[in-house]
Amino acid sequence: MPSIYELKPKFQALLRPLVVALARAGVTANQVTVAAMVLSVGVGAALWRFPGSRAALLAVPIALFVRMALNAVDGMLAREHNQRSALGAVLNELGDVASDSVLYLPFACLPGLPPALIVAIVLLAILGEMTGVVGIQVGSTRRYDGPMGKSDRAVAFGLLALLLAFGVMPGRWSTAYLAVIAALAALTIFNRARHALRETAA
Repeated sequence: MPSIYELKPKFQALLRPLVVALARAGVTANQVTVAAMVLSVGVGAALWRFPGSRAALLAVPIALFVRMALNAVDGMLAREHNQRSALGAVLNELGDVASDSVLYLPFACLPGLPPALIVAIVLLAILGEMTGVVGIQVGSTRRYDGPMGKSDRAVAFGLLALLLAFGVMPGRWSTAYLAVIAALAALTIFNRARHALRETAA
């Protein structure tokens, strides 16, 4: 199914001059990965500490966009500038899950949003990323199938934060919106498992 992840090659092409400059400056892929995690923790903590704050809500989509860029940068540094490492692989996978969790769980503190749905989405996101990694264990490639992968979740929560920041009051629409995200996250787990098994059988 379609996913924003499919736009990654074009996004990487835009970032490549920056990646080259960072590599020449001695910046490592692992440093970029850690920076993305620190950014996520900081913005997530602000949203948790000041639930409903317009500034904190506006910081979420900005942080999500910067984090997507940093995630692309660390991968390009690793692949294109000989910085691959076992530590980098661990940091990359765990960092994504941890960053998602600390950014999205504070939404459960926002008045009018159903906490159970927020927690369910975070748990499904963790299972989705685990399913993608398990593909390698069973002899497939790392699966990034959608429709609710990491980039899709970032857009979905970034849009939600923007709407709330500009005064759109949560209600039935936000509950339905989150329910759709949860359903698509569950479908993502199924798709990743199915495609991994199909790939190993080919």
